Amino acid sequence: MRRTLDRLYGSAAVLAALCMVALLVMVLLSIAGRQLGFNIAGSDAYAGYFMAGAGFLALAHTLKRGEHIRVTLVLGRLAGPWRRRLELFALSLSTLLAALFAYYGCRLAWVSFQLHDISTSADATPLWLPQLSMAAGTLVLAVACLDELVLELTGTRVAPTTGEEPLRNE
Repeated sequence: MRRTLDRLYGSAAVLAALCMVALLVMVLLSIAGRQLGFNIAGSDAYAGYFMAGAGFLALAHTLKRGEHIRVTLVLGRLAGPWRRRLELFALSLSTLLAALFAYYGCRLAWVSFQLHDISTSADATPLWLPQLSMAAGTLVLAVACLDELVLELTGTRVAPTTGEEPLRNE
């Protein structure tokens, strides 16, 4: 199961990286088009879609690597059962919020699909297509939060250390 979850998080990170490359390509095409006198309709919209996809699809991988911004001012001063209680509270709350975010992200994509909602820009893209990356990213984040919560409950979670704090933006 661990290997499957790690592959899921890694796959989402690879898709996020591909979205970043696609974002770069769209921006470069837009710049080249302006310089060479051609226009690619909707390139700005597609750049925005790829930027959103990169952000959402990278959430779970970032969480699992301990790179999310955490407020360690209080946590660093606690030890023993109080620290564990605060970790459990924070992980429970984040799991709940991620699950709600995933539910409403999926619901948004589904409603856009049902209503045949399209982009108002020149590309007229069906909005459920770019919203899929948001829905997928939030679903994988919810799984990652639940995974972290279960690991903490079973005592097998390796929490980010506060000794590396200057290296991270915590």
